[in-house]
Amino acid sequence: METINHTHDHTHPHPNYHPPNYKKPGKFNNLLNPLRRVVDGIQVKNNRLAHLICQTIPCCCPFERQIKLFGRSIDIPPLCKLNPLYDEFVGLRFRALSYLADVCGEDVKKYIC
Repeated sequence: METINHTHDHTHPHPNYHPPNYKKPGKFNNLLNPLRRVVDGIQVKNNRLAHLICQTIPCCCPFERQIKLFGRSIDIPPLCKLNPLYDEFVGLRFRALSYLADVCGEDVKKYIC
């Protein structure tokens, strides 16, 4: 069996770098791009901020519900994807978790669903 050797480096000069995830062009999305850049630009550099982010942004969508009504079960799907900044907030939470685990060496199990 052949082994695969990586010959390129995966590091980036900026420690919190992640590629931007801008949506399709459109009037509404173009209005939100500056706000997306602000959220994407937040750098997690201390553990208090990282803990605050992990406590504030939930790990799973809190709106998904199953309601029983008159003996029937009705599923309400998660509505988080309707938030136009959903991907940016999930990325911010991931950066905070990575900072706590990689830089601070903390156990982040309490923040994972």
